[in-house]
Amino acid sequence: MAEPELQLVAQRIRSFPDFPIPGVLFRDISPLLKDPDSFRASIRLLANHLKSTHGGKIDYIAGLDSRGFLFGPSLAQELGLGCVLIRKRGKLPGPTVSVSYALEYGKAELEIQKDALEPGQKVVVVDDLLATGGTMRAACELLGQLRAEVVECVSLVELTSLKGREKLGPVPFFSLLQYE
Repeated sequence: MAEPELQLVAQRIRSFPDFPIPGVLFRDISPLLKDPDSFRASIRLLANHLKSTHGGKIDYIAGLDSRGFLFGPSLAQELGLGCVLIRKRGKLPGPTVSVSYALEYGKAELEIQKDALEPGQKVVVVDDLLATGGTMRAACELLGQLRAEVVECVSLVELTSLKGREKLGPVPFFSLLQYE
């Protein structure tokens, strides 16, 4: 991986202790989004990983609601692909398929339009951060309902102590930056 570019990206992630609740160290990507050079570097690094791992064998990037929408379209453009959206329930028009998943204090649902993908199409799921892995796992299940093949999940940041990658089972996972 291009070390100077990765350092540029890492320098733009800031930490806020005790947000949103005491004991949580929040990793904020806002400074990265403000800086065109570091944002461009993050997209280039993710794209280079996907090119070297999958070559031209990806059909679409799927961006997760909502911060995955910041990375999904740019990553798709860098790779010359289209981007599909996986949204929270009730945000997409037309026929959709959905999946429920557990949150720390309740349940949530994700949806995708029924005609977003064809069976067998190869998809990479992208989000800004992987924590417990529940949302990304639900996205993989949702794409499975459309009989798409999730070839990998990627994120900018991974909180390794929460072991979210384990929830993805056999689906490969890659992150640019890892924090405890």
